[in-house]
Amino acid sequence: MIGRRKSSQGQLPLTERAEALRAGLDVGGDQLDPQEAGRARAVVARAEERWALKGGRTVVALAGATGSGKSSLFNALVGEDVSVISPRRPTTAEAAAAVWGEEESGELLDWLGIHNRHHVTPTPENIPLEGLVLVDLPDFDSRELRHRVEADRILERADVFVWVADPQKYADARMHDDYLRPLRHHETVMLVVLNQADRLRGEGDLDRVRDDLRRLVRSDGAGDHEVIATSARMGTGLDELRGRIGSVVRARTAAEARLAGDVRTAAEHVGEGVAPATPTFSEEADGRLHQALKVASGVPVVLDAVERDYVRQSHARAGWPVTRWLSGLRPDPLRRLRLGDDSAGPAGIAPSDVRAVLGRSSLPSPTPAARANVQLATRQVAEQAGAPLPPRWADALVEAAIPDEDTLSDALDQAVVGTPLRTRTPVWWPVVGVLQLLLVAAAVVGLLWLVLLAVLGWAQMPVDAPFWGPVPVPLALLVGGLLGGLLLAVLSAAAARVGARRRRRVIEERLDEAIDEVSYQHVRRPVLAVLDRHEKTRQHLERAAS
Repeated sequence: MIGRRKSSQGQLPLTERAEALRAGLDVGGDQLDPQEAGRARAVVARAEERWALKGGRTVVALAGATGSGKSSLFNALVGEDVSVISPRRPTTAEAAAAVWGEEESGELLDWLGIHNRHHVTPTPENIPLEGLVLVDLPDFDSRELRHRVEADRILERADVFVWVADPQKYADARMHDDYLRPLRHHETVMLVVLNQADRLRGEGDLDRVRDDLRRLVRSDGAGDHEVIATSARMGTGLDELRGRIGSVVRARTAAEARLAGDVRTAAEHVGEGVAPATPTFSEEADGRLHQALKVASGVPVVLDAVERDYVRQSHARAGWPVTRWLSGLRPDPLRRLRLGDDSAGPAGIAPSDVRAVLGRSSLPSPTPAARANVQLATRQVAEQAGAPLPPRWADALVEAAIPDEDTLSDALDQAVVGTPLRTRTPVWWPVVGVLQLLLVAAAVVGLLWLVLLAVLGWAQMPVDAPFWGPVPVPLALLVGGLLGGLLLAVLSAAAARVGARRRRRVIEERLDEAIDEVSYQHVRRPVLAVLDRHEKTRQHLERAAS
């Protein structure tokens, strides 16, 4: 883990940037571009390695194209011919390092992979460079591939870049396109040098070239730098360059600034695979999904059965007793679906007993059209949520939103099975039932009374029946009991239809909650998990690049 140091720029410390970048890479996972993620992980690893090295030395690398005179400039700054220049072509074959000061530098140079090392003899002139490790790199445009690879490898690990250009190749595309443009967050650890300034002898030529080089660097996005004009052969500008390097070394913040720039650049490149904002669920798509799941789970069939069951129970409890026994001949619509309560049937078998054996209800399987609607609805949820996201994230949403068909079917069936499909018994059922029994009893009493009067009349023992107004009481009891029972049965049937619709709505709300839970567990939660990862990745990368 990188050690914690306070940022010298008043910005987010390097440690927190690196940790945020690592967290973003870990959370983003396969939804990030693998090449950019690999480079970013290498940046984090390099930052940890550099931060773990003891000491406060600053590595300054002289980088330039072939013939720019950087090796001569290197030797002039050191005061000795340390960097060997090829006699055939003005090119450096191997990196060389010059070390100022007595602080141990072996571990740092081993990490840099530099074997050609020179310790600069301390003099009053080079005391301001105490702690400097100056590196002369191979040419980054060398014809030798190993030279270019060596230059790039050390440039990745250097703390400060000194870009050495010459009047002929200062506009070289390789330096500007391949190096300066990618370093737009490294302005504080860069110096730009126009070497071989003694070749510009015309009036105003030096100023024009310097201004043009400054303009090119600024257009690269690498910062607005004051170009230092030098001549290693004539010694021009060496004191200014030495002083600028010395000020960077004395600040002892270059390593942190370089690594912070690397982390910020890596975070921005990885962040190109993340949307600027995380989308939310579309209520319209969620509603279509819910409706498709309701149809696929057989909820309409269940609700019809609930309504019929209410009417059947109402007739059995509050219907006309003369025809009430017919209700027992009608099949229980919920029991046929292996739903409803757990009261045992005529054979002593409850719906739960059947479900325990078969594991499912008897709801009809969803039709191919219903299954297609579910697949379409789940895909629409993912596509609408992922429309603003990059392709990798959008594909992850689609994959997360489409559950296994058998698993989803079982979950829907269990959601319906586990939902109570009956409510408390209406108060009016027993009241009306008692009234029906009283009316039937009155009709029976009236009928028996009339039969008794008829028998007595036949036996020549006539008995006068009491009258209720103009109507004999026995006849009033018989007719009133029959008509009252029929009228009460009609009213009860009408009330049952109203109650059945009310119970249907109540049960539908329960089933909606159960279906919504299945939708959440099997579709929305996986999609939300991907969106949550996207949001966390975005936040981590923004923090690393802030």
